[in-house]
Amino acid sequence: MARAGLTPERLTREGADLADEVGLDQATLSALARRCGVRVASLYSHVRNSRDLRTRITLLALEELADRSADALAGRSGRDALVALADAHRDYARAHPGRYAATQRPLDTETAAHSAGVRHARMTRALLRGYDIEEPEQTHAVRLLGSVLHGYVFLELGGGFDHSAPDSQQSWTRTLDVLDHLLRNWPDAVPTSHEPTSHE
Repeated sequence: MARAGLTPERLTREGADLADEVGLDQATLSALARRCGVRVASLYSHVRNSRDLRTRITLLALEELADRSADALAGRSGRDALVALADAHRDYARAHPGRYAATQRPLDTETAAHSAGVRHARMTRALLRGYDIEEPEQTHAVRLLGSVLHGYVFLELGGGFDHSAPDSQQSWTRTLDVLDHLLRNWPDAVPTSHEPTSHE
């Protein structure tokens, strides 16, 4: 039976649920039409194409994750804030793997500037200021933090730690301990140009 009351918002949420169930790459207009019990042509007045659908899913997921992260970070600093932010991402990824994959999709400059990705960046930088890391080193720390957290989460979701010891939770806790130690002891920048020594 066809589902009445299709709107861009409803289709985006249906698409996000579909992505969680079958994977983001499989969240296409044809799959969404089947899910909603309508013809593909019925969707075109709401969503332009499958790429547009995935962009909408990305924006929705970024907003949801930003809300969760903000709630988790409230009143926390230092290691507590780091763990809260990391756990918010990991928990969201476990509950919504398709949505989480969407948060890693690149957006065009204009769309990104008006997305919740801006909130994520602000929260991450606020966390790092609690470790007394300022620019230009702060950007390096942002990239390191994102690489470690997202990399770990995707490896875990892909089953990369299922058949080895210690268990994934122990490694996750240890990873956050090491990150906290590194951020509290952030090294001075290494000169990139060759400095002549006294014997040269």
